Amino acid sequence: MSEKKAKTKESAAAAKSGVLMKKKRIFDIIQIGQRGDLPSRVFDIFIVVAILLNITTLILETFDELEDYTTLFKVIESVTVFIFCVEYILRIWTAEYLFPKLPKSKARLRFLVSYDGIVDFLTILPFFFLSGFAAFRLLRVVRIFHLFRINAHDDSFSVITKVLMEKKNQIFSSVFIILVLMLASSLCIYSVEQNAQPEAFKNALSGIWWTVATIFTVGYGDIYPVTIIGRILAVIITFLGVGAVAIPTGIISAGFVEQYTKAQNEAKKQGLKGRKRSTENIIVEKDSPYIGMAVRNLEEKYHVSVAIIIRNDILVLPEDNVKIEAADTVVYQSIG
Repeated sequence: MSEKKAKTKESAAAAKSGVLMKKKRIFDIIQIGQRGDLPSRVFDIFIVVAILLNITTLILETFDELEDYTTLFKVIESVTVFIFCVEYILRIWTAEYLFPKLPKSKARLRFLVSYDGIVDFLTILPFFFLSGFAAFRLLRVVRIFHLFRINAHDDSFSVITKVLMEKKNQIFSSVFIILVLMLASSLCIYSVEQNAQPEAFKNALSGIWWTVATIFTVGYGDIYPVTIIGRILAVIITFLGVGAVAIPTGIISAGFVEQYTKAQNEAKKQGLKGRKRSTENIIVEKDSPYIGMAVRNLEEKYHVSVAIIIRNDILVLPEDNVKIEAADTVVYQSIG
């Protein structure tokens, strides 16, 4: 009996291990941008095609000339939404591999409230409850950018995110200045134009629309000053608006320069340290076990600290979830 129980436990453990391996394999396939994994790339292309079909159907449904194809459009939409639902369920099911440091339930909850989880949810929600909200349905387009690796794991989008986070206080201050300028301009234009255009400027907030169009130099022309003082004021507000709107642009641009300069200096510093310490460079071959491994896992497994990754002559910031790819040059230092 004891042998039978032991065999039963072994078979159960083997079955559980097999399920976990399949689960991990599914996670690897549905993960976006696994370039070295053919099934993953095929899945990415399949999802892109489904998204394009869904969006195309959404657009074609608005043409009266194509009313005879309404049934076909509904079928295509239903099939593509079903695909999105299956993918969404699989991502929830495999969330524990996306957040390995969290328990299963917390990992799934973390995915549900994450950016990707919310976008995936809004992708399928309109089909069931908000069919008239085309703006929600167009959120499917966001997923295309994910599939082409324009996401937080790549250098370009990672730098944008870092810049916005590091400069958030300065950006908030500049936006606050713009809001104050808008309110002041609205009050000023109301004061000088209310008697001449009572139908256009009924109260102090009636000038907000005109102020926005003027500060951002759009100039729709539906509301405009007719008095001499109002026109002089409009010229002043326009000049102030050009300067105010340029402030956040300059802050963000300077942040980009700082981030890339910091990355380049870090690479140079690591290169100089490498002559005195144990910093090394490796070029990832096609058959290397490093391919597909996240930076965090690489550092934990091999007890190294990755300083920078050079990919196609571009410096990639070594964030925890960045995947190693073939032909990457990894600059690292042994820590143990």
